[in-house]
Amino acid sequence: MINWKNFDSLASYKEIADVERVNLAEAMTGENGAERVKNYSVPMAAGLAYNYAAKQVDEKVLAALEKLAEEAQLTEKYKALYNGEVINTGEKRLVLHQLTRGQLGDAVVADDVDKRAFYVEQQNKIADFAKKVHAGEITNAAGEKFTTVVQIGIGGSDLGPRAMYLALENWAKKNNTFKMEAKFISNVDPDDAAAVLNSIDVAHSIFVLVSKSGTTLETLTNESFVKDALKNAGLDASRHMIAVTSETSPLAKSDDYLAAFFMDDYIGGRFSSTSAVGGAVLSLAFGPEVFAQFLEGAAEEDRLAMNTELRENPDMLDALIGVYERNVLGYPATAVLPYSQALSRFPAHLQQLDMESNGKSVNRFGEPVDYVTGPVIFGEPGTNGQHSFYQLLHQGTDIIPLQFVGFKNSQIGTDVVIQGSTSQQKLCANVVAQIVAFACGKADENRNKNFEGGRPSSIIVGESLTPQALGALLAHFENKIMFQGFVWNVNSFDQEGVQLGKVLAKRVLAHETDGALKEFSDLLNI
Repeated sequence: MINWKNFDSLASYKEIADVERVNLAEAMTGENGAERVKNYSVPMAAGLAYNYAAKQVDEKVLAALEKLAEEAQLTEKYKALYNGEVINTGEKRLVLHQLTRGQLGDAVVADDVDKRAFYVEQQNKIADFAKKVHAGEITNAAGEKFTTVVQIGIGGSDLGPRAMYLALENWAKKNNTFKMEAKFISNVDPDDAAAVLNSIDVAHSIFVLVSKSGTTLETLTNESFVKDALKNAGLDASRHMIAVTSETSPLAKSDDYLAAFFMDDYIGGRFSSTSAVGGAVLSLAFGPEVFAQFLEGAAEEDRLAMNTELRENPDMLDALIGVYERNVLGYPATAVLPYSQALSRFPAHLQQLDMESNGKSVNRFGEPVDYVTGPVIFGEPGTNGQHSFYQLLHQGTDIIPLQFVGFKNSQIGTDVVIQGSTSQQKLCANVVAQIVAFACGKADENRNKNFEGGRPSSIIVGESLTPQALGALLAHFENKIMFQGFVWNVNSFDQEGVQLGKVLAKRVLAHETDGALKEFSDLLNI
């Protein structure tokens, strides 16, 4: 039987807090550090590996985390989730994003529908549509091929798919699977839509409108912006637009769209990159075969997350080390630092994924918790970040754990040798140097040049960023966040915190304001 208990009510909570702290600088110096790098590594899917040698843990801490994993019933709760129990207690919904990429357990039937079959059906419909677009069987009114796809959406309908597209754009060009350029419109700021529309040939563009409810204010506003642009160009908007929505939304059977592909309430926006939300734009951009490879990597990582042995489960291990850092060591944030330009928007996606999921102060039953939950997430790709905010990371008053991502090889496979090394070698040298510098520091009599060290990090390493590796990377963080939510006993799958602002914005637009709301409205001439 599964018990949903607050973290601080578990016996292992106190045990973890009482474990002797690790002197990271000492642990990572000399042969000790070399042994840790060799031994503190766990294989991930698609040839990736999670290395936590530079984390502030040792055998005693890991043993305590193993007890926590068992007492918190993390494996059992994951099993309940993928077998279709109502895990999203706030909205009384199942949580099925893993089912978009594979069947992990029992058949899940909801609304009298086999959900795995439903997701596969949508993927097949998207694949068929994309192939017809690429073959010129689906064209604009003039019978000409579409060359650009533009996704219109916000939040999870934008951040994840945009990050995934950028991650694979160069790979697809190198491997001759690049079909169409993709653009994204998200912000209700008219400058966003205008900038995208000014950069494309609208006559040869197909637009993907993404809104589960079909009522998202920002998305429908941007759709109208696009429709006006198409009309002004003398084009029939219905020949240029498809919808990704729910079967019950007003968009589902509208003549305004060439086709409609469906998602459902069991997949939250921030977890939707492997659903039709990511599937349509990525299949059009790179081909459905590439999207299938992306799903394969995610499915393989999901299976690893089922492992009951903590040290062989990279997602759960990463999650529990993060809980230890947040709740015992008191670290307030985590920096995500991919040493890959292709992952330039991946930190932004993880920012939403983590902070919208575990930014909660009440438990699954609506009761206040007496411990901290989700950390602040931020980041930029290396080496750019080194010349930006690393100063605070190295010598600031807060210790901020770091999550590096690095690859041995670039996506494009071509490089140049300058001063005895290639660009990729220089990139990798920088991430190695940063890990050791953060962990070990450097003593100097000049306090301005002194580095205390003891600043923990982990790194996910792979050969190169392929579709499978990207899928595995995405699933790793989705599963990490899920496990942390289980430990903290929060509902990681609703987002009530975004609703209040929407309600007040509607009041402002209806001019139903008073007090500060009215004064700020007047300030901005609304």
